[in-house]
Parts: sequence; structure tokens; C-alpha cells
Amino acid sequence: MKIRSIETFATEQIGIVRVCTDEGMEGYGQMAPYHANISALVLHQQIARHALGADVFDVGDIDAIVDRCVEAEHKFPGSYICRAVGGLDTALWDLLGKYTGKSVCELIGGIPKPIEAYGSSMRRDISPQAEAERLQQLQQNQGFRAFKIRIGSNFGKDIDVWPGRTEEIVPTVRRAIGDSTVLLADANSGFSPQRAIEVGKMLEQYGIGHFEEPCPYPELEWTAQVAQALDIPVAGGEQDTCLAQWRRMIGMRAVDIVQPDICYVGGLSRALRVAKMGADVGLPCTPHAANLSMVTVFTLHMLGAIQNAGPYVEFSIELDQWTQNLFEPVLQVADGKVDIPAGPGWGVAINKEWLNKADYRISQLE
Repeated sequence: MKIRSIETFATEQIGIVRVCTDEGMEGYGQMAPYHANISALVLHQQIARHALGADVFDVGDIDAIVDRCVEAEHKFPGSYICRAVGGLDTALWDLLGKYTGKSVCELIGGIPKPIEAYGSSMRRDISPQAEAERLQQLQQNQGFRAFKIRIGSNFGKDIDVWPGRTEEIVPTVRRAIGDSTVLLADANSGFSPQRAIEVGKMLEQYGIGHFEEPCPYPELEWTAQVAQALDIPVAGGEQDTCLAQWRRMIGMRAVDIVQPDICYVGGLSRALRVAKMGADVGLPCTPHAANLSMVTVFTLHMLGAIQNAGPYVEFSIELDQWTQNLFEPVLQVADGKVDIPAGPGWGVAINKEWLNKADYRISQLE
């Protein structure tokens, strides 16, 4: 079963990939959101030629294709290559699932089941009281037993969105959702080590479940310093695309929880390797999935199978228009849990109307 063609359907926000074989099978995947039209160009110009004509019969074939693509483009390491490869990789997993009649979760040794979710806020432009009220409402209506809020400012260099917001939002939300609900905090690379430790000590007082990306993510030594100084678990890695960097991060214990993003790191195959690195030294894996595009579907399947899965799947509470009407069935939270989509492959169908409106491109065997 050889790869005959690789197609992309792209907007600036979303890039869907379809892989077709010489036997008429097809699979759908997705590149990482944001500037997805650029990732589509990279896929056709740099990646497709390394994959066209390759055989796909088992998991090992996908691993080999992914490695071939990344290694062949070694002069261009980093985000865009991995985003493009991730779109190809996730389409191949869907293809293999449909070929074998298994879900991706089952292909990697899991059993589809409901996964506990944490409601993930993406907002810093919201007052602490308004944030607390909307999380409390979600807690009541959908049964969330965990939430994540944003503190500091994205690469904020110790400058908050407004003075004192971090110190205000944590106790305000904690009072609203109660002590029995897990509360996580994400700084998005916002702090120096000194300020991160200061904030972390405050987070410990309010029983925060994990402190995510406290320092600029390239500064592994800074994050390691914070992790060593705090009792609260430090999480990170969502931005990291290099497996060698992951080995360094885990080897120096810069984080206590590994958070690969399937679409950023280069697909499920490479995310599984990161999870395995963490498992080998006893670290849990809670992948990053900060929007309700296909990345959350991918992450559900992964969490249903890996042995060191963290207790929650990240589930965005933002209603981004660009993720609407992308696939069916729509993911739903009930009693705080989300079902892994059933059926072969990813278990969802891409909306044909969405595909028809996107920019189309194809690479195929001559």
C-alpha cells in the first residue's frame, strides 16, 4: 500500500492533510494551527518528496517515514518542518487505522474510554472575578473537576498584564471553584527564575496542581532552577520540537511533567517517543492541546494508550470560530469527561464543506 498523493486544504489558521494510496485508501491529519498555509507550502516543497511512494502497512512504516522526512531536511530544523511532518504523520495514522479497522488508540495499545478533562482558559484579558464566574458556571454545567488559568504575561519578562493580576486571580478562582477542584496555572514563559520561584511559592499556598512553563522555554537551566526550588510540579515542553532537546530537558529534570504538542513536535510518532522518555524516568505526560481543532482528538487517542498518561486532557473552553464545523462528531464534555472518538483511525470525519472552502494543493507520484 504505497502513498500515491498528499493533499492539503489550508487556511491561515488550519491545515488539513489527506494521504491517498494506490489501493484507494485515504487518511486525514492536521498540521499545527496558526500560519497553516505556510506549513502547507513546506509540506509540498520539502516533505512530500520524501514520503511519496513509501509503503504503509504498520506502525513501524510510519515511524520510518517520519524519520526520513526530518533527517532529509536536517538543514531546516525546527517548527515549520515539524508542523508539516506532523500533518503527514497524523494522516498516516488515520490511514493505518482505517486499513486495519482499528482506532489509533487501539493501534498504540490502548482501549477507547472517557478521559477526564481540565477546562483550559486561554485568556489574560479578563478580570479575575469574571474568570472565576465563568469557570464556576462550567463546573456546574459540564462537571469539570479541573481548570487551568493564565498568570503572568506571555514572555512577559516579569511584567504582568496589569499590576497584581497574578496575585489576585489565583485566590479569586480558588474561592469560586472550591478546594476539591484541581487548579493549574500557566505562565507561558512569563517569568525570570527569581520571580517564578516567588510566584510558585504563592501557588503552593493555594494547592495548585502544576505550574506550567514558568520561564522562557528555551532557557532550560532557568526552568530547572524553578523546578528544584518548588514542591509544586513544574510542567513544560509544548514548544519544543527537537528530540535531542527533549532528552536534555528530561535528563536535567527541568520539568516534572512532560507536555509535547502532537502537532508541534512532528506528529503522534514523535510525541510517543517523548512520552516514553518521560516514562523511563518516572515522569507523567500531559500533552499540550490548547484548541479544539484535531489536536485534541489526537491527544485523546494518545492519552488512552500511554502508560504514563497524566490525569487530564487539556480541553479549551474558548469558542474559537476557526475550529467550528471542522469535523464530526464534535467533542463534548459530560460529567467532566470526554470520550475518545470511536471508529477506525481518529474516529472523526472532516467536514467536506470546510474542505471545499480551503486553499487546495496536491503532490503526487508522476
